[in-house]
Amino acid sequence: MTDDLSQLIAEEKAKILAQTALIDWPALEKFYAQGKIILVDQSVNLVDVAYHLTLNNDDVIEQLISAELLTREFNPQAKRWHETQQQVWCVVIKPWVLVQATKD
Repeated sequence: MTDDLSQLIAEEKAKILAQTALIDWPALEKFYAQGKIILVDQSVNLVDVAYHLTLNNDDVIEQLISAELLTREFNPQAKRWHETQQQVWCVVIKPWVLVQATKD
């Protein structure tokens, strides 16, 4: 049973990973203006966060928000990304668009 569950989780995360891509920040700015962007800190695995969102795992998401590892308020960084035409990692988990800065 545990192996089956582990396999199912791995398959779901693989689907999310396949939908993850680098995208130019300016292409996402309209979603940011609509309040649909969630910034995921670089110390957190973007695919894991997306997986927890798909499960509506509120406990994990609340912990990440409390630890300031997820936020919807990041105006200074959004402005820098606009100015530098930054590429970011992105995955859509409706209604949210999760973004994460690329590692330098």
